[in-house]
Amino acid sequence: MSQIIQIKNITKEFKVLNRREGLKGSLKDLFSRDYKIVRAVDNISMNVEQGEIVGYLGSNGAGKSTTIKMMTGVLEPTSGEILIDGNIPYKNRAKNAQEIGVVFGQRSQLWWALPLIESFKILKDIYQISDSDYDSIMSLYQSLVDIEPLLHKPVRQMSLGQRTLSDILAAFLHNPKIVFLDEPTIGLDVSMKSKIRTLIHALNKEKNTTVILTTHDMGDVDALCRRIVIIDKGKMLYDNDIAHLKGFFGSYRTLKIRTDGDISEHSEQIRKKFPEFKVSADEEWISVLVDEEKEKVIDVLSTLQKTHKIRDMQLEEISTEDVVKKIYEEGVS
Repeated sequence: MSQIIQIKNITKEFKVLNRREGLKGSLKDLFSRDYKIVRAVDNISMNVEQGEIVGYLGSNGAGKSTTIKMMTGVLEPTSGEILIDGNIPYKNRAKNAQEIGVVFGQRSQLWWALPLIESFKILKDIYQISDSDYDSIMSLYQSLVDIEPLLHKPVRQMSLGQRTLSDILAAFLHNPKIVFLDEPTIGLDVSMKSKIRTLIHALNKEKNTTVILTTHDMGDVDALCRRIVIIDKGKMLYDNDIAHLKGFFGSYRTLKIRTDGDISEHSEQIRKKFPEFKVSADEEWISVLVDEEKEKVIDVLSTLQKTHKIRDMQLEEISTEDVVKKIYEEGVS
């Protein structure tokens, strides 16, 4: 398989004014040259194969959006090399735009007052899609999501889920080689999330489109991505598959118990009893993330049974979400 994205040691720095407080400070800032350099992306390298779905993860401010903007040609790296399908994106922005599709957050690329079909026709002309290719992709859309009820509906009358679905379809319309999806399921209900994940997976499989997915929803990652890249404070922390990632934390298990009485009170008691483990609670269950290298789950359960009346229990492997959180906190050695 060919490498459609090649990134080598890219760094992006911004010059930021050191601002002063108050009105006098604001006036002084007008003539100030007191700047600091902020490194948003710090020496990141990665290659992506044609047809991969890569989860690009990181906390807010980690540098994800800056990296995506460099890949789409919006920003030029301060240093390093970047090639998108053999092109330098910031030098060949028009050519790069023909080869990519983008869905950024909830900023729609569709025309607000027009029916969806009219937006598609405008995009058909912009990207110079042939009649046969356009008919083919529309037939595919109909088979995947039954798009007909949405085609004649103005975008402004759509629900958030319908609009997100339509934006994703618009991003794939010109058969791009790469599609960048930024938080595609944010704010959606469970049913629509599932529908959109199924759509993305189907389009990737049908068209062999490379997908770069940024998300905070680990459900998206588990459903779509075999490979994930994690960055924090501009630096790459991890680049491998999910199974390998969980191997770093293979000794962790989540013990979930149901007790009689006040759950919040009991969870606080358990938190004090096991301060080295993460304890959380919802309306029904108290969850204890146990590191079995420190203490066996069976021993934790035995200790809890002496002080709490346990009505039910479950044992789960560590989730992708918990693994990612721990990497943010501890890194990967």
